[in-house]
Amino acid sequence: MTAPETPAPTHGVDPEILRERALAALTTARARTALLTSAVDEPDLTAQHSPLMSPLVWDLAHIGNQEELWLLRNVAGREAIRPEIDGLYDAFEHPRAERPSLPLLPPEEARRYLAEVRGRALDVLEGSDFHGTRLTEAGFAFGMIAQHEQQHDETMLITHQLRRGPAVLSAPDPGPAPLFTGPDEVLVPGGEFMMGTSTEPWALDNERPAHRRVVPPFHIDTTPVTNGAYQAFIEDGGYEDERWWTARGWDHIRAHGITAPLFWRREGGQWLRRRFGVTEVVPADEPVLHVCWYEADAYARWAGRRLPTEAEWEKAARHDPVTGRSTRYPWGDADPTPDQANLGQRHLRPAPAGSYPEGASLLGVRQLIGDVWEWTSSDFLPYPGFTAFPYKEYSEVFFGPEYKVLRGGSFAVDQVACRGTFRNWDYPIRRQIFSGFRTARDASPEAV
Repeated sequence: MTAPETPAPTHGVDPEILRERALAALTTARARTALLTSAVDEPDLTAQHSPLMSPLVWDLAHIGNQEELWLLRNVAGREAIRPEIDGLYDAFEHPRAERPSLPLLPPEEARRYLAEVRGRALDVLEGSDFHGTRLTEAGFAFGMIAQHEQQHDETMLITHQLRRGPAVLSAPDPGPAPLFTGPDEVLVPGGEFMMGTSTEPWALDNERPAHRRVVPPFHIDTTPVTNGAYQAFIEDGGYEDERWWTARGWDHIRAHGITAPLFWRREGGQWLRRRFGVTEVVPADEPVLHVCWYEADAYARWAGRRLPTEAEWEKAARHDPVTGRSTRYPWGDADPTPDQANLGQRHLRPAPAGSYPEGASLLGVRQLIGDVWEWTSSDFLPYPGFTAFPYKEYSEVFFGPEYKVLRGGSFAVDQVACRGTFRNWDYPIRRQIFSGFRTARDASPEAV
């Protein structure tokens, strides 16, 4: 029988420890929001840098509005502070392309609103006993809001990457890593494993519930596909050969003239890229970034491989071959440390492929958490027994074949919004996101 997943880290925990954890998550998110919105002047805050993205000032007030809605109104039952702005910051009411034309709060007013909401939310946190409702149990609502803010911080970092002009953000590069000389791929044994979670206290609805999956044996890349490997695909005419592309993928790249990852250009016999306002030579040993699902799928076909399914990815990341349990993270159950994963905007780029040996999965797969979001072959669908909570617009309205699942998180993801069960999704044409991939192949049926 399949062993269960790891128990929740907050099960039976002292409320004061839960309070400290929630406070730390909220504080970390707010510090990052402040950094991203103070790095540019007011015209850059109110401008729309791409029709794919909101003005930064919209994200700023939206963060506050969601915090007010869930922590002040729903958890604490308080009256709305500014009910008249709810519609302006409803992500479903106004598409991103329309948001610059809305009567948005100007930057300083948005900051005051954000600060007022946070002050009241901290009062609610101080008085919470983390019991009574599903929203408050184990501090779920506070964790949900911290994750929401960090997700918008990643969105705002994408906007910074799309922004034209000189660099305004800086961060140290990942430490030097020795050239990875390990095996190219890892065998993941076939059989049952426990996918998803029913115990992770801050897991979102689409990660639930835990359920058994049977996965045949397969091989998966030890590291994400690198820029150097992807350049070989380009130089071999990958973008000109229809054989490697799905029909929709081929139509898309031809219609839009796509011949390389987003932000790349060929100049003087070498590939250059623009990264947060800096132009640099594309580093061959970094995981490839800013490729859409169609590009990832075409590369995999060209290489004689395929993208892993979502279940395969999660088994590679969570399966403990000794105990049969599903762990919280690739390395085990403990929260990430800086020597295990590239997370939290600590760096503004992926680390070289093969980095973070301390963060390898118990099967030996590296960099499954952090660095780049990884496309899978799977559509975004509910798990058996799925229940929308606390609102259907978070996941349920997106289920279907229009969206592909990404796993693992990127350097732009904070640990509160990244774990072995966390699911991201997007259209297969999306390239502005911090997306890469790794490939897989079937193994012989007798592989164990």
